[in-house]
Amino acid sequence: MTWRSLLFVPGDRPDRMEKALGLGADALILDLEDAVAPAAKPAARDAVRALVERAPVGPALLVRVNPVGTEAFAADVAALAGAPLTGVVLPKAEGRATVAALRAALPGDYAVLPIATETPRAVFTLGDYDGAGLAGLTWGAEDLPAAIGALSSREADGGYTDPYKVVRSLALFAAHAAGVAAIETVYPDFRDLDGLAAYAARGRRDGFTGMMAIHPAQVAVINAAFTPGEAELAAARRVVALFEANPGAGALQLDGRMVDAPHLAAARRLLATARAD
Repeated sequence: MTWRSLLFVPGDRPDRMEKALGLGADALILDLEDAVAPAAKPAARDAVRALVERAPVGPALLVRVNPVGTEAFAADVAALAGAPLTGVVLPKAEGRATVAALRAALPGDYAVLPIATETPRAVFTLGDYDGAGLAGLTWGAEDLPAAIGALSSREADGGYTDPYKVVRSLALFAAHAAGVAAIETVYPDFRDLDGLAAYAARGRRDGFTGMMAIHPAQVAVINAAFTPGEAELAAARRVVALFEANPGAGALQLDGRMVDAPHLAAARRLLATARAD
């Protein structure tokens, strides 16, 4: 299944994790990192472990651990060892070596979702991912500017500044080069649902397949943005049917425009994704 929405939930809030199971997100990211204060992390580890062990029916459950090599990561590994994990979200990822370090410390049959742009070095390892064992690839625009002393990653109108436009694009292409899902980063203003809808629509337009959420109110908007509409599916079916009716054709005319192999590939990909969902 393609995850359209991945909702962050603080690991130290069992009540919120329980409620989040019924909010319609395709996946939950049970957070042991940024959303949890250091003093609350031990209780958060216990709560997350308990929920994962119970394996409730509903969304996929992923756990965001602390960065590899930190004391908090070692404690996360000790708490999660042997748990039936669906996936692990890996912050501060820097290519395959970081993924391998995670798996060496926490063996198991789970998928990894690297947050792949949170350090300067990470940007230069985006092409290193080969897709093996990955649930996808995502990016972020918060930790990186802090790491380099930037005042902000955004313009006054909320759009990204040029460096982070580049990073977003590189992360998008890195995911597709690795053959995994490209997951758009969060939209911080959870009150601005119209802005979120526009942002998510641009993400899908550009080739992202899903998006992370920081608030329950964002889930329905993200799901709608990343769900193909019936008109879009019907148009894709027409493209496929046209080529099936004209085997061997390189380019054909449909509704006054030319369609060729890339259009056919896009139509088939869209229909395959819809069937998988």
